[in-house]
Amino acid sequence: MKLEYLIIIAVLLIILLAVLKANKKDASLDLNKLVEYLGGKDNIISTESDMSRFKAELKDISKANKEGIQRLGAKGIVEIDNQLKIILGPDSKQLKKYIDELK
Repeated sequence: MKLEYLIIIAVLLIILLAVLKANKKDASLDLNKLVEYLGGKDNIISTESDMSRFKAELKDISKANKEGIQRLGAKGIVEIDNQLKIILGPDSKQLKKYIDELK
């Protein structure tokens, strides 16, 4: 009977590891998509990150796909002149670092 419990626990751990590994791959894809939805790296003039907020100054705000950004998990988006302020949660610093590395 103990062997059955050990087998069940082992299977659950394998499933958990597979899910965690899949989520890490999706995170990098999301960063690529976010850059694409901001109009591409050439459309981004500057970026700032503050706690859960990400701010991007864009050359052409009309190239930004706000609906796409929202679908990727943004909790809110505010457009002011040629800037987008996006509430992303803890991913905002990671996105800024990723964009800085692209430039």
